[in-house]
Amino acid sequence: MSVTHQDLYTEVTNTIIAAMEAGTPPWVCPWDQTHGSATPANLTTGRPYRGINVLLLNLQQLARGYPSNRWLTFQQASSAGSRIRRGESGTRIVFFKMLERDDDVSAKPTPSQSSKVIPLLRSFTVFNAAQADDLPERLTAPLPLSADWKPIAQADDVIKASGAHIQHGGDRAFYSLGLDLIQMPPQQAFDAPASYYSTALHELTHWTGHASRCNRMLSSRQHIEAYAFEELVAEMGSAFLNARCGLPGALHHASYINEWLQALRNDRRLVFSAASMAQKAVDFLMPEERALAAQAEVSA
Repeated sequence: MSVTHQDLYTEVTNTIIAAMEAGTPPWVCPWDQTHGSATPANLTTGRPYRGINVLLLNLQQLARGYPSNRWLTFQQASSAGSRIRRGESGTRIVFFKMLERDDDVSAKPTPSQSSKVIPLLRSFTVFNAAQADDLPERLTAPLPLSADWKPIAQADDVIKASGAHIQHGGDRAFYSLGLDLIQMPPQQAFDAPASYYSTALHELTHWTGHASRCNRMLSSRQHIEAYAFEELVAEMGSAFLNARCGLPGALHHASYINEWLQALRNDRRLVFSAASMAQKAVDFLMPEERALAAQAEVSA
């Protein structure tokens, strides 16, 4: 039986809600990321999954206890000379993108003509590497890690490359839109360097929303206050950045959980929009992510 778009929005949103109600927001990875294993990626292409699929695949890896966060389609397994074990159930992931088109696509657009934004949604099924037999050794070998790769250094590089104005002092961490600067407590005020950089990446995600960057300005949304939605975007964006840099995930604003849950129950598309905006923030901060954004997410 085919799955409608409404069914798919509901299925994905309900999955996210259940995880949050259980106390495990899917953008927070409680496991070791020092070898990059927390970032879900395609086993055959090495291409990392993006946006909402990061949340869905993180949840599946955690729930099923898979040793790696590497995934492939049934066809990819067959092409690699492997096979998915009989009886294994796959994991549904999605391709989600907002498309803008003119209201009257048959007529030549005029300056006053409005545009319509419509969602493009497709679903795919993938399997974890642990669900496949006879995988070639080239696909099962541990991922190589550069000898000079250091999680803190990676995060520091992202922050420095951004050019963001960061000043230290006081006992609060926040991004000021009016001043376009990030305020951070002194580094020695944090219990560990990883905590400092995780917080800095969270505020850096807020920084990307400026009109001169991703132009993700605060605006009212149905079912959720504007800043609560922006905090949801920043939670996801910083988690995606933490995973790329090998830092442990963290929940920065637990006080918003109930508001996020209520909004998700009322709007099946909210988590898709938040994850999409979070991914755009990562794309802005990491050039390699922007290159991947130009490619189809789920392909061979």
